This record gives sequence, C-alpha cells and structure tokens, in this order.
Amino acid sequence: MSVENLQIIYEDNHLIAVNKRASDIVQADKTGDVTLGDHLKVFLKNKYNKPGEVFLGVIHRLDRPVSGVVLFAKTSKALARMNELFRSRDLQKTYWACVGERPPNEAGTLVHWLKKTEATNKSHASVYEKKGYLKCELNYKLIASSERYFLIEVDPITGRHHQIRVQLATMGCHIKGDVKYGARRGNPDASIHLHSRRLEFVHPIRDEKVVIVADPPNDPVWNAFVKQLEA
Repeated sequence: MSVENLQIIYEDNHLIAVNKRASDIVQADKTGDVTLGDHLKVFLKNKYNKPGEVFLGVIHRLDRPVSGVVLFAKTSKALARMNELFRSRDLQKTYWACVGERPPNEAGTLVHWLKKTEATNKSHASVYEKKGYLKCELNYKLIASSERYFLIEVDPITGRHHQIRVQLATMGCHIKGDVKYGARRGNPDASIHLHSRRLEFVHPIRDEKVVIVADPPNDPVWNAFVKQLEA
C-alpha cells in the first residue's frame, strides 16, 4: 500500500472514508505493518499542506482479510459523535459475502451466542444461550448466484467479533477463502470474500443522511456478481 493507492470514496471537513483493500490493516498488530490510518494521515498532510500532527480518529474497524468501507474522523467532535452512533447502532451497515453453499432459505434472521477465544483469535457460536457467550443477530438475503458461488447481502444487527463469518459458517455457508471458519481452501492473496458494501448514517455535524458505497475488489468472482446485478 502506498498513499497514492488509497481509494478515497468520501471526504468532507469532518469525515473521510476509504475503500479498504483486503491486505490493509486498520489497527496496528503484531506484524508492525503500517496501518491504513497512518497512510491516511500522510495523504491529508500532503493534500492540505498541514504543519505538525494530523488528527485522524479511528471510528470502526474491519478484519484484515475483509475489504470495503472504513470511515475515519478528521475532527474530535465528529469522532465523539460517530462513536456514539456506533455504540447506539443508530446507523446501517451492509456487507456482501460470497459463499460456497446455497443458504437454506432465501432470506432470514440468524441468532446465535458467540464467545471469542483470545488465543486463536476465533469466535465460536452456539444456537443456545450459554454463560459467557454474547447474543448476536444479523439479517441476510440471497441476492445473486452462479454455478459455484452465492452472493449474500448481510445487515448485522449487533457487532460481535467475526460475527458475520462465524454466523454464516454455522448456517452452513462458508465465505470463500475463509479457512478459519471452514472454507475448503484459502484465497491466494489471503483475502476472504467478505466486503463492507455500504454505510448509512446521519452526518454527525450536519443534519443530513450520508450513504457511502464501496465497489468490491476487482477479481473474477466479484466481477461476475456485479455484472449480474447490473444486468
């Protein structure tokens, strides 16, 4: 990743959104790789010729192998208000997932209880309530299909660790490339076919609706589904 390769999909005085590539990291980890936020700070410093440190607040995160919309705050006021929107879930997040199996129903709501195992950085799902497990919910619908894959649109109601990945896998629909949750093989670039497609919310400073949409990565599976949906 270089600053020149950043795909900015929304920017105003208070917010900036990027279409994250699957290899980029939002939060620093043990690899020590430069984060998406660090690249954005350089971008903003150069674009606006800013002296000193650039303020950039991390509002939410995506797993490293996941692509799509990531939103950052350019002001502390926007950061505080967007953090409250995410805490209160007063916004809508929509994901696309390419899976290897047809879901048992065309649409529905999944309810599970999840527990994260820190040692493996993996969540485990139960269909029954258990002590130490957190309830999680999502709505889904099948929106396209091909000979080998199925495209599911997901609207998470809660925001648990690896929620979409583990809930779809528990339903029997494994996300392409997601070997951690049961996919038969990984993708060559270590990505998984889970994409943060759309983010909708009321602007934290101006009383107006914001809709941010990110195109999926350029690969044959995603491209075939986009072409099908546009037909």
